[in-house]
Amino acid sequence: MFVGPNLTPDKETGLGNWTEQQIVTAITKGERPDGRMLAPVMPWMGLSHLTKSDALAIAAFLKSIPALKNKVPGPFGPDAQPSVFVMSVQPGDVYAGLAKSK
Repeated sequence: MFVGPNLTPDKETGLGNWTEQQIVTAITKGERPDGRMLAPVMPWMGLSHLTKSDALAIAAFLKSIPALKNKVPGPFGPDAQPSVFVMSVQPGDVYAGLAKSK
C-alpha cells in the first residue's frame, strides 16, 4: 500500500524541513534524510541520471510552491493496521486459494 506524500514545503506535513540537497538525494538515490529508503514506487532509479542542475531545479520548484498542510496516512509497518484501502498483487495460485476459501 502506498499513499503519496505531501511534496509541498509545509514544515509539519511536507518537505519544509528538507534542504534542496536532501530532496536531490531523495529523487536521485531513493534515500530520505533519516537514511531510510523510499518506497519502490518512487522512480529514483529513472531519475538517478538527472544532471545536478536539473535535480536542483526540481528541488527548487518543490520548495517554491505554496505550502499545504496535508498529513497523509502511513507509513505502515508489517504489523500496523492500515487506515486506507489496501490492494496487493498475489501470484495466481495464491489468489485461487484465497478465492476458494471464501
